[in-house]
Amino acid sequence: MQSKWIFAAFAFAASLSIPPIAAAQSAIPSGTILPVSLDTGLNAGKVRPGQQIRATVMQDIAGTLIRRRARVEGHVVKVGTSKNGQIELEIQFDSVMIDGRMVPMKTDLRALASLLDVEEAQDPEDMSSRGMTPATWTTQQIGGEEYYRGGGPVADGITTVGQVTDWGALDLPRTEPGMRCRGAVGQNHGPQAMWLFSSDACGVYGLPNIHIEHAGRSDPEGIIVLASNNGKLKLGNGTGLLLRASTPALLAGSSQAELTRD
Repeated sequence: MQSKWIFAAFAFAASLSIPPIAAAQSAIPSGTILPVSLDTGLNAGKVRPGQQIRATVMQDIAGTLIRRRARVEGHVVKVGTSKNGQIELEIQFDSVMIDGRMVPMKTDLRALASLLDVEEAQDPEDMSSRGMTPATWTTQQIGGEEYYRGGGPVADGITTVGQVTDWGALDLPRTEPGMRCRGAVGQNHGPQAMWLFSSDACGVYGLPNIHIEHAGRSDPEGIIVLASNNGKLKLGNGTGLLLRASTPALLAGSSQAELTRD
């Protein structure tokens, strides 16, 4: 069984075309996914417009100089109650650290997961990893795909959909019938850093009273609206998000040599 997964992993890796470092004028190609973890919790009952939001990138972003632990900054745009009585929280992510500088960007939101779901995606599946070390555990991604550490692939059933890296999955984004999320879009059609999320992860996980009212893909672009109909809307520190760059982020004044160095 192990040899079968190793072969599948190598075969899938060979089929991936990891994009080169982005050109000097575009540090983040549009369509690039950024998996982040919230550093600041958000409680709609306490936050105020203009309040800063901070998050951390959880995996190196292929084809860019964005590295794991890079800082992402944003702010609260608005908080209030809609006409139909929903609590709504509007947020926007404004910039990401690239090569030591904060670079402006716009993003939309593909998926959102509770801290509990994030933690469970890092635990071994029941019985499957008994007696093994964490480096060889089998875990389940947020969205249901299997993550075979120790040389295996990321798989949806018997279908290989991605490869395992040091800090998360590297997948080609997929879309499922009836879901609002898209596959590869914009300037980035290569494998994407999905961290603990499945390649087809879409929507909200582990937060049953919260939904994405506006993902930020359409006007107003970059504005993410989260809503709740039970009077409470709270995202804890450590909440996971899959953001997607909706327009290229520019790293002004950078030379090609700066952008391509390791």
